[in-house]
Amino acid sequence: MKYQSQKIALAYFSVAMGLFAIQLLVGLIMGWVYIFPNFLSEIMPFNTLRMLHTNSLIVWLLLGFFGAAYFLIPEEAEQEIHSTKLAYLQLAILVLGTLGVVLTYTFNLFEGNFLLGKEGREFLEQPKWVKVGIVVAALIFLYNVSMTVLKGKKTAITNILLLGLWGLALLFLFAFYNPGNLALDKQYWWFVIHLWVEGVWELIMAAILAYLMLKLTGVDREVVEKWLYVIVATALFSGILGTGHHYYWIGTPSYWQWIGSLFSALEIVPFFAMMAFAFIMVWKGRRDHPNKAALLWSLGCAVLAFFGAGVWGFLHTLHGVNYYTHGTQITAAHAHLAFYGAYVSVNLAIITYAMPLLRGRDPYNQVLNMASFWLMSGGMVFMTFALTFAGTVQTHLQRVMGMGYMEVQDQLWIFYAMRFGSGIAVFIGAILFIYSVAVPKREIIAPGKTQAAK
Repeated sequence: MKYQSQKIALAYFSVAMGLFAIQLLVGLIMGWVYIFPNFLSEIMPFNTLRMLHTNSLIVWLLLGFFGAAYFLIPEEAEQEIHSTKLAYLQLAILVLGTLGVVLTYTFNLFEGNFLLGKEGREFLEQPKWVKVGIVVAALIFLYNVSMTVLKGKKTAITNILLLGLWGLALLFLFAFYNPGNLALDKQYWWFVIHLWVEGVWELIMAAILAYLMLKLTGVDREVVEKWLYVIVATALFSGILGTGHHYYWIGTPSYWQWIGSLFSALEIVPFFAMMAFAFIMVWKGRRDHPNKAALLWSLGCAVLAFFGAGVWGFLHTLHGVNYYTHGTQITAAHAHLAFYGAYVSVNLAIITYAMPLLRGRDPYNQVLNMASFWLMSGGMVFMTFALTFAGTVQTHLQRVMGMGYMEVQDQLWIFYAMRFGSGIAVFIGAILFIYSVAVPKREIIAPGKTQAAK
């Protein structure tokens, strides 16, 4: 670790890992509710569990992105972070907002209050005061990292990362606009949700992945940067108008069916390019980096993102198919593998690379870390297939045969049981991951040697 201010990332990664564990624990409870619907129904309704599950996912991923920026920008810019105090203030605001959200959701506080109560918009349920806090934290962050880059060296990685982070913050402002017309509400709602996960987050992911390839493979920076620009260009070209695949059935003009189908079909291209980029960099690489686990997570991220966000997204993005499949478990299958492959994995990759350096201990327990990769990834792939089969059955019975929703849910019990089993595997893998990066590896001392002699 070259710069002292990189230690800021340790605090962000630590909080992110705590929320990661909570998110998966709540997800496991939700999986059990799918099998036994009345479980916790009077204590913690399913809608509250879902809010906690999705919001904790979003917050810990954002903390991971912020931590990654604070770790890699000093090295790329060859400059200490502009203000460490502002960085920790930003983290404190985000933690306070997270606690406020958890208490508001769990105990249904301030119901109906304009400023303090939760809103009824999926993924954007945060109370107004929390949204304001998020904007303040984002402004602090953008000022801090932008000043750092402006004072230091400019690279393609920092340029793309800042473009993604600025886009992330600016698009969140649409979360404050909540028109009375439902079609209009959904149109602007997707400006946040879609243009985050299928737009600016892809830029952040590409920048972090490029940094990791640069460090782990030793490929020339010029080669990495050329790939990075191609990936970013295709991501923005397809992702922006690809928003139209969410406009099919919300009351917007019919031309969105063709725009959405065409451009969202092209969204598979940047993910394929990202996968090709990662493997070609490893193939051309001249460096045998000791952190094999970080390389495994990086390659796994590229592959699983291609299948989860690319292939599974393409499966039901054309409007003729989506007419039958939208809102079924096929959507859940795509969402789980896409988020895990693209954003969870890239965060775990940078954490795997950075934590040994931040904690000043290398080697660390790489075997345990790599075992966590295979356990989590295997569990998530199995979950994706279980939900895909469940969605296929659901689509036929409910959308084609016309059976009632709850009657169909009874027919899907076996798939939900398989989903719960795979969720256990993912949760165990996450615990192994957190242990591997948080707890030092014990060195075996030969008989007759003391620690001091060693």
